[in-house]
Amino acid sequence: MRNRHYRTVAALAFVLTLSAAAAPATRAQAPAAAWPGGGAKAVVYTCPMHPEVKSKKKGSCPKCKMDLRPEAAAPGGAKTEAVAAPDSAKTADAHASHGPAKMAIPDVELLDQDGRKVRFYSDLVKGKTVAVNFIFTTCTTICPPLGATFARLQRELGARAGRDVRLISVSVDPATDTPERLKAWGAKFHAAEGWTLVTGPKPQVDELLRALGAATGSPADHTPTVLIGNDAAGQWTRAYGLARPSVLVGLIDDAAAGRLDPANNSNSRESAR
Repeated sequence: MRNRHYRTVAALAFVLTLSAAAAPATRAQAPAAAWPGGGAKAVVYTCPMHPEVKSKKKGSCPKCKMDLRPEAAAPGGAKTEAVAAPDSAKTADAHASHGPAKMAIPDVELLDQDGRKVRFYSDLVKGKTVAVNFIFTTCTTICPPLGATFARLQRELGARAGRDVRLISVSVDPATDTPERLKAWGAKFHAAEGWTLVTGPKPQVDELLRALGAATGSPADHTPTVLIGNDAAGQWTRAYGLARPSVLVGLIDDAAAGRLDPANNSNSRESAR
């Protein structure tokens, strides 16, 4: 009887020892299962155009009214903006890319505001210095200010507009924006010779917008970005489309002279006045 009692006690002790050894391993594994990647962090939302604008909740930027996007933690603890594919109307470089970069621009056939057929690259961009913005005529938020900024830019450029620099507005809603609608929209901002507004079949326009890094998913998702470049020199930069005209003229001059500065981030911080 005594031997059987000792064997029972020994068996219980053995079971308890195994349980104690397994418990720390279970507790150590629990956080990894609950928090993939080594720990949970609150999602931070930021503005594509104004990275300094941050929020713990979804919403819109108080400066430009764009939807805030979530940031994602990159390996090593760095943060990167969560960006969807171009077809979903989110661009990988919506808020600023200020260094020189070559652009592969498709030579799609479109229509200008007078209904004339134009080849986008051959007729409007090839060998020229250009400023390109993205608008649609039924927009009531950022597009009217974008048009007003181009109008002021046109005035500041004076005789250079059309001769040395071409302004181009691309419709992001070609299904609605006929040449007639574009002409009427441009007339509100006194679009003159040298400011070309284009639309066309949606497949061709979407191909162009993808190449230029603009939105194609929903017109309302497009960003107040202006693309400035010198095709002959292969220099391109993106800037805040509502920046002061003098800032944009400075970037145009730099592009024309082939001296775009990769460290120049000042235009992304400018606001319209």
